[in-house]
Amino acid sequence: MDWDNIRIFLSVARAGQFSAAALALGLDNGTVSRRISALEKSLGVRLFVRQTTGCVLTEAGDHLFKTAEEVESQLLRAQGDLSRTDVELSGTVRIAAPDGFTTLFLCSRLGNLKAKYPSLTVQLVPMSRTFSLSKREADLAITIERPGEGRLSVRKLVDYSLHFYAAKTYLAERGSPRRLEDLQRHSLVTYVQDLIFADQLNFMPELYGPTYSRLECSTAIGQLEAVRGGAGIGILHDYAAYPDEQLQIVLPDTVFEHSYWIVTHLDMRELSRVRATSEFILAEVASKKSIFRTR
Repeated sequence: MDWDNIRIFLSVARAGQFSAAALALGLDNGTVSRRISALEKSLGVRLFVRQTTGCVLTEAGDHLFKTAEEVESQLLRAQGDLSRTDVELSGTVRIAAPDGFTTLFLCSRLGNLKAKYPSLTVQLVPMSRTFSLSKREADLAITIERPGEGRLSVRKLVDYSLHFYAAKTYLAERGSPRRLEDLQRHSLVTYVQDLIFADQLNFMPELYGPTYSRLECSTAIGQLEAVRGGAGIGILHDYAAYPDEQLQIVLPDTVFEHSYWIVTHLDMRELSRVRATSEFILAEVASKKSIFRTR
């Protein structure tokens, strides 16, 4: 049995679509379809039911998927053991993380990782509701909620805090709220509620009520820039907003406490490139731990 065909089979099974698997593998749709057909012919069974919206595993396909994942896990563990002796770290490591953490903290520090491992390719992808480590959509993830299921290695990265902030120019014009109820008389900068990918981002559901004036933005970066530009009052990460001289904390007694977690699949944890990247992120955060919480 050709392992390369099995690799393509795993990608299709995880993606649920031939086209999505082809894109992930860097192949054309025709090649993926031919390789799956060749695998089905060699096994004498049908592995997928093709549908207009994608494909689903047959009973035989599901059995092969479970077996192939076990083999893949063993190969990854073996690769991890062997890679401990690598002289030069290389390959690609994909990090899935919230846009706030990557842009406001991590991106400016990745040059140090690249300087240490010039042959390493680092990919940053935005966190989303459908994100899955088990489907190999990323090698490691930074999450704002602790995963509760799956074969995952989970470590707390850091606790962090958020406050209400406004531009000093906005406060000079509109005044500063003294109670939470006063926010009804102000313009608020919030997430787009139906695009929030984690419950922890819905800091105060009442802010989305019809009595509040809002500018909604689906990214933490967009909210920071909107608040900085005087669009209103928003809940911002202290590690990004507190040092900004254009911004000021309002309602200082209202604080939102959360945590970042660093997560890898158990099969990927010991790969040298994944291990080195995880250790780098942990060290960078530890060296700046004091900026993540502001009292």
